[in-house]
Amino acid sequence: MKSAFAVALAGAALVLAGPALAADPTGLWQTSTRSGQVEITKCGPDLCGRLVSSEGLKADPALKDVNNANPKLRDRALKGLTILTGFSGGPDAWTGGSIYNAEDGKTYSGTLTLDGADTLKVKGCVIVPLCKTQTWTRLR
Repeated sequence: MKSAFAVALAGAALVLAGPALAADPTGLWQTSTRSGQVEITKCGPDLCGRLVSSEGLKADPALKDVNNANPKLRDRALKGLTILTGFSGGPDAWTGGSIYNAEDGKTYSGTLTLDGADTLKVKGCVIVPLCKTQTWTRLR
């Protein structure tokens, strides 16, 4: 009887742990523009993300960061470039981070919010309320 109770308790713990595991934003995400793919990982205590692929990178894997506001950075490769940095918080929302947009070469303040296990709302702001939100979909 005690072993059946222990098994049931362990099963309940796994079921309850399921949503917490689903709230993990790390993984590969499909952006809503230009077939971009961003891999989000832990960078110390924070979240960061690097550009893995895009329409431009598929056409030219050696594509450079030519639109960067800083001329000294325009020769760096876009593939593997960290575009999300400094996001802290959780379990469903991360704030205080920066989003680099290689299309205009500018960096914006941002937030990341999970909307279910496989949907991420990525919000970048010049200054609040001048913000834009994209919806990204989990690939893995």
